[in-house]
Amino acid sequence: MLDLLFVNACIITMSDECPVIKSGYLGVSDGKIACIGEGSCTEKATVVKNCAGNILMPGLINTHAHTAMSIMRGYADDYTLDEWLFKKVFPAEGRLDERAVAAGFRLGAAEMLRFGTTSISDMYFYQPSIAAIAEKMGIKVSLSNALVALDKGTYNPALDRSISETVELATNWHGRANGRIRADAAIHGEYTSFTEARSCMAELAQKYGLTMHVHLSETKKEHEECRTRNGKTPARVLYDEGIFDSRTIAAHCVWAEEEDHDIMREKGVSCAHNPISNMKLASGFANIKRMVDKGVNVALGTDGCCSNNSHDLFEEIKAAALIAKCINSDPTVINAYDALKLATVNGARAQGREMECGRLCAGLDADAIMLDCDKPHIQPVYDPVSAAVYAAKGNDVCLTMVQGKILYENGAFLSVDIEYAMKEAKTYGMERVIG
Repeated sequence: MLDLLFVNACIITMSDECPVIKSGYLGVSDGKIACIGEGSCTEKATVVKNCAGNILMPGLINTHAHTAMSIMRGYADDYTLDEWLFKKVFPAEGRLDERAVAAGFRLGAAEMLRFGTTSISDMYFYQPSIAAIAEKMGIKVSLSNALVALDKGTYNPALDRSISETVELATNWHGRANGRIRADAAIHGEYTSFTEARSCMAELAQKYGLTMHVHLSETKKEHEECRTRNGKTPARVLYDEGIFDSRTIAAHCVWAEEEDHDIMREKGVSCAHNPISNMKLASGFANIKRMVDKGVNVALGTDGCCSNNSHDLFEEIKAAALIAKCINSDPTVINAYDALKLATVNGARAQGREMECGRLCAGLDADAIMLDCDKPHIQPVYDPVSAAVYAAKGNDVCLTMVQGKILYENGAFLSVDIEYAMKEAKTYGMERVIG
């Protein structure tokens, strides 16, 4: 007996051998996909959901987010990155306490569930508390507190909260909630730290077997100033220091050079491409076609709501495809299927979850979303993959499921009090941001 059975679904599996099942079924048992196929299912189920021809597809994977920054949505628009980060964001973050960060994460994660994201690589602070919230919400998270060490003369790793939180996450949370919660190590960036401090975080990644998460060559200024200081690119600096000896997600990579792409391929470093944030901060356009041609795994992220204003990965999927076509002057570059891979298959690989999600296949976690296709802006549907990439929006998600548990369905948030989440964000959260 299946726990849950979806019938009459147009299924995007993201498995290359059978990418689309025009009309089929998907069965769930014990949080896993028990069966999937074309036509009708002969097995019985406790709950049967008639998809009525809607699209059933893998949950989306956000490989770079500062989720709690949802409480800064609209707080610092239209600034250069340096002004934005050092004059607006860092001072505001200095005023945030644990309750404010929790309010921001709760709202941001709810937004992601609403828009079809089932797994997040989140870089922020107070992460052990965030792990507890994520456990209750049912979403998958890979959590990190990024090392920022600006003063070499006074730095003490024993007093660094990013170090202590990483240890706490690794020892108390890594693998919890049936594997939904993971600890990551993180370094904010080459330009916000120095070698000795970075080596402390790298040692933790190696000791506990954690994925490393880092900002890399986000802006031309950052990239060129690193060359001036070190005589080499940020990627080469981190490579030489052994940072990339752990599985690594490198966010942005806008100004990464051909040599950097070679380094990324050699060390298995994934790029978390954030096209909307990069455009909003005028950081530039990452040429993901060059990375893909080099054999680099490219995934997607939304970044934080203070530099994006939205956690809608469907926006990122479409933007990534269109930017790639434009900057390469080739409309065949990054086709719809490849674009969708960025937010599913490639995202799972970046997070180290490729054997549990990113595709709809028997034996994998039942992480799936449904798109309501009965909308004027989606119909008619000639190709469901094309419809998902170029026509669909986050608001078209009508069901989000993680490990077989439905967390959002038709306007109802089933694992979070959305009214409380919004109230906390727009009262307490805003008060702390403004100061």
